[in-house]
Amino acid sequence: MPTSQITDLNDLRLFVLVVEHGSFTAAARSLGVQTSKLSRRIRALEEELGIRLLNRTSRSLSLTETGRQFHQHCVAMVAESKAAKDIVEQTRTQPQGTVRISCPVALLDSGIAAMLSRYIEDNPQVQVLLDATNRRVDVVEEGLDFAIRVRPAPLENTDLAVRQLGLSAHILVAAPELAARYPAPESIEALKTWPTLSMANSSEKYVWNLVDAGGRAIAWAHRPRLATDDLATLRVAARNGVGVAMLPREQVTGDIQARRLLHLLPELSTTPGLVHAIFPTRRGMVPAVRHLLDALVAGFEALGA
Repeated sequence: MPTSQITDLNDLRLFVLVVEHGSFTAAARSLGVQTSKLSRRIRALEEELGIRLLNRTSRSLSLTETGRQFHQHCVAMVAESKAAKDIVEQTRTQPQGTVRISCPVALLDSGIAAMLSRYIEDNPQVQVLLDATNRRVDVVEEGLDFAIRVRPAPLENTDLAVRQLGLSAHILVAAPELAARYPAPESIEALKTWPTLSMANSSEKYVWNLVDAGGRAIAWAHRPRLATDDLATLRVAARNGVGVAMLPREQVTGDIQARRLLHLLPELSTTPGLVHAIFPTRRGMVPAVRHLLDALVAGFEALGA
């Protein structure tokens, strides 16, 4: 009795091959299977459909009228199946498709935005959907390929996969115009007469927590002329000579190289945080995601971070 659904689509491909080769023997030879086995598969297909598809004689093979119409649809299905498989193979071998990521705004301003732009330019078949947010995201629940975070070492235990991208330390910088008005500082205490800038906080107590080259911790309280939770605004203010700022090294590397900012007291910096990506699993990671992670690692290496 015929069923309403074909359970094995491979039988359609076998049927197409038999018709293309004009005989069971030739089709079986191309597949490397026994002729009798192939014949049984096609007969089982006919029984499942409840209709004869092929007229068989000892010397010839021909399609019935229904078999001819059925064959046309089978050819289309086999072609679609191959196209679908090709798409998967391409996705597995070269960067393409959509990558969904999340990244804190401060990290984007600190150089990751530029790294993403270069990656997109170098990989025109990849679309990046970026959630720029400071909230803690759930990569599994929100369907993200990965989320970028920065945390002090050691990283917290997690069931997610983790890949370190680089290090992020803050350094002290000031515009050349501002530095020209004061003696070159030899210690953090020398900055007490300088105007300063700071990230905002709810306590309105502003302290730079730094370490020196020997690892000694230094906490220096100051009263900033500008406090904001936006790193980009701090960078603009620092470049305009408003005050000394403590900013991520990777954000101001270009400014220092171009002499738009000076690196003050280079023996001092914050304890580096680990910039890392978290993602559900390494298994089955498509090239677009893997290559983007590689590009971010390379980007931090270029910054010396």
